[in-house]
Amino acid sequence: MSSSSFQRFVALRYLRGAQGRDEGQKFLRFVTYVAVGGVAIGVAALLLSLMIVRGFSREIEEKIVGFGSHVRVESYIDGPLAQADSLSARLEALPGVEIVTPVVDDFALLRSKAGIDGAVISGSPEGSHTFLAEQIDAGVFSFAPDSAGRPGVVVGRGLADLLAVDVGSQLTAFSMRDVGAGGFNRPRVRAFHIAGIYETGLADFDEVFAYTDVDAARHLFDYDPDEVTRFELTLDTIDQSDATAEAITESFGLPVFARSIYQVQQNLFAWINLQQSIVPLVIGVIVLVAAFNIIGTLLMVTLEKTREIGIILSMGCPADGVKRLFVWLGFMIGVVGTAIGSGLALGLALLQLRFGIIPLPQEAYYIDTAPIELSAFDFVLVTVVALVLCTLSAYIPARVAARIDPIRSIRFAQ
Repeated sequence: MSSSSFQRFVALRYLRGAQGRDEGQKFLRFVTYVAVGGVAIGVAALLLSLMIVRGFSREIEEKIVGFGSHVRVESYIDGPLAQADSLSARLEALPGVEIVTPVVDDFALLRSKAGIDGAVISGSPEGSHTFLAEQIDAGVFSFAPDSAGRPGVVVGRGLADLLAVDVGSQLTAFSMRDVGAGGFNRPRVRAFHIAGIYETGLADFDEVFAYTDVDAARHLFDYDPDEVTRFELTLDTIDQSDATAEAITESFGLPVFARSIYQVQQNLFAWINLQQSIVPLVIGVIVLVAAFNIIGTLLMVTLEKTREIGIILSMGCPADGVKRLFVWLGFMIGVVGTAIGSGLALGLALLQLRFGIIPLPQEAYYIDTAPIELSAFDFVLVTVVALVLCTLSAYIPARVAARIDPIRSIRFAQ
């Protein structure tokens, strides 16, 4: 048997059947199990943290982008963009741009039979809100007029509750645009019927935004046929949004300027980044706990196995061989603990995806259960980090064991 095989054999024997002296045979085994369990719990906690943070970022990002797009192109001055058709054609020709959606929106007062409240009415082509169409809670996502010729409008659940309306109810919209400008102007009025009610969990949107056809919004806000409030651009990937927005602002010139979704919703994205910033702290705590667990366990093994280590040294095993033996033991603790922790994390993640066992307050987190996003990269990364950590943590006890005097250790243990 080669020296490396002998070291692995003894390390595996210590791991599988670690026993102390007669007066405490079970204690050393218990301490070894605690070390393995510490690694397992640390790995599981770290993987779950990464999966939840990834899932949370994905869910919020999808909702934010679902309400708009990757890049918003609008006028630098307070007014609509003119020559919308030619501007839209230029935007569509830009590299990486998949969809250019014209939007006409402004603040309006909405009146129902139960009350009145302010909202932003956003007009766009009917097929441009695929995300919101998937969030319909009642009715359908449609702008088609009813039998009386009233255009359809889709409102958020929060706004519907404030106005005490439901699908089929009538709303009267009062445009406040240019009211009082250059003298007294009467508000423009348009009647709508509620075709659908959506619910995303984002109260800042569900209580504020109502969606209708772009032509109906133009009529309500007194826009010319070739005017829009802005364009919403959907790109190949959201990663291009900052660069594309900067390029549009520089090349098109004033009054056209563009902002990425990260700039438009910087408060929400800053909140997401705050959630993500907690992960390094979690990792740091887990690293320290696991490292001290392994160091303490291997020092205990060294103390309990002093006589055996002395015998091994007296038989001609070099000090470096004893050192490698304990490094192997730390590595094996890492392998077993990481395997158990990864399996535990995967099982809990699948349960969360299937049953939503971890609830969240929707008013605070915008979703009602903890989101999960499985990533093979996370499992590989955590496994490598855990094994390296466990191996390095074994170095201090390994040095202590390698310095044992074989003669004194055998005499002391007798």
